[in-house]
Amino acid sequence: MPATPATSCAASRDPEPIPPQKPLPFDCCESGCDRCVYEIYAEELAFHQTALAAWHARNAGHEPGVM
Repeated sequence: MPATPATSCAASRDPEPIPPQKPLPFDCCESGCDRCVYEIYAEELAFHQTALAAWHARNAGHEPGVM
């Protein structure tokens, strides 16, 4: 579906949420930190999934990456 000016304008004002970057194995010091990078990543991923679902609801019919 080709993007119309209104569609591309709306998409640029409401971009698709960007997922968090997964920590690399050496990002964790394995010392049992209270807020481990993997725990933070899990929280950010849950927030992203919620934001993405809301974005899809607002942009029904919009193809990601198409402006």
